[in-house]
Order: sequence, then structure tokens, then C-alpha cells
Amino acid sequence: MTIDQLLNDKTKKTKEKVQEISNWILEGSIQLDELIVFAEKSKDSEKASCIEAMEFSTRQNPKIADEALLSFMTKALDEKAPRIKWESAKVIANIAASFPTKLDKVIDRLLANSEHSGTVVRWATAFALGEILKLKTEHNKELLPAVEKICHNEENNGVKKQYLEAIKKINK
Repeated sequence: MTIDQLLNDKTKKTKEKVQEISNWILEGSIQLDELIVFAEKSKDSEKASCIEAMEFSTRQNPKIADEALLSFMTKALDEKAPRIKWESAKVIANIAASFPTKLDKVIDRLLANSEHSGTVVRWATAFALGEILKLKTEHNKELLPAVEKICHNEENNGVKKQYLEAIKKINK
């Protein structure tokens, strides 16, 4: 079965499709670059499902990520569809530790998404920025004050909690 056939299978729910694609990635039946090429040509709902499968996979094995995945996720943060934004942020949270010196563009886009109207987008953004802060890289000189300001202005407690937990961990 191909990715296209699976995503168009009306007998399966979206979560089942995402899990199956994730399993294919982890088993090596499909390469991330193949999934990226498919996702780039897909409509938003399919693209989001592909990115969600990448998120499941990278959560289980962050080492499967390469610079092509980081680049794709960085671009995906600019998409209009909220689900694409939040799934991309979660992938970045999973893989940031593998690319500590290549996060400039990612950070800029995440900071822009920190003001998104959608709570889930802001939560995933906070999660990703928190994971980047915990890396304790040179980025923290500028990132920490920016995150503290965002946290101060954030009204949602769940989103704020993501920032506060990261700040607490880096101050230990």
C-alpha cells in the first residue's frame, strides 16, 4: 500500500493512518525524505497527517532526523493551517537536540507562532521553545528574555506552564 492509498482509505480513521505511516518510518519501509516529498505536494490535511506521523516517529527515535527534515519542519511552521504549525513544532521539539547550531530560523518562526490565536499552536510552540532552551546553547542569550516576556503575557495556563517548566530547568 502506498502513502496516497492509505491516506485515501475511507475505512480507516486519521489516527490509524498516522500510526501506520509512523510504523513504516520506524521499520524502514519508507524513508523520511520520501514522506517529505509526498507531504510537500499534498493538501493541508494530508500534509498534517504526514507531519504527525513524523512527530510520532521522531518522538520514539529522534536520531532518524536529518537536516532535510529540520528544513521541512522549519518551512512548515509558516503554513496557514494550525495543525501543520503545531505538529511541526512538536517534531522540532523532538529533534532540536540533534541540531543545536542550526536553530536560528526555527527559533524565529517559533517566536512568531508564539502569538498565534490558536491555543494548541501556542502550546506546541512553547513546548518546542522550551526544549530548545533546555539545550543551553548560545541561543539562550536572546531566547531566554524573549521567552520570559512571552510567558509573562501568555494568558493560557497550559501554555504558560510549558515555558515555566523550561525556565525552571535551565536555572538549576
